[in-house]
Amino acid sequence: MPATKTFRIPKRRRHVPTARQRIRKALADWGITGELADAVTLSANELVTNAVSHCRTTYAGVEVTLTVDGPELLLEVSDPDRDRLPRPHDSGPDEECGRGLALVAALADAWGHRQEPYRKCVWARFALAGRPKGAYVPAGS
Repeated sequence: MPATKTFRIPKRRRHVPTARQRIRKALADWGITGELADAVTLSANELVTNAVSHCRTTYAGVEVTLTVDGPELLLEVSDPDRDRLPRPHDSGPDEECGRGLALVAALADAWGHRQEPYRKCVWARFALAGRPKGAYVPAGS
């Protein structure tokens, strides 16, 4: 049976560190430490930051779910702006923003997004053992 931890934060930048702390605690409670915990936490930081920065729904909340199911860990970050989908782009060397999804792709085994009736979910999947990284899986996969 999978282990799951879900929590919500307000759509405010000042709550991103709270999300990071809660993710770190959940991972530690499951015995996930080291490089994998760092990769999941950094990916979560990027996805939560994107959600709070780009969601256009007023008074929205961001939902974070971590699930350990067998050999995989799944990170999901959802917000109610279902039509504003993530789009990776190449950032110039002087740009301060725009590298978050590239970072997630480099750290995760696979990542993607899906639209649900009232929200979108951006997810990243991590193998709990040896891992090829960076595959993008289209919505609905």
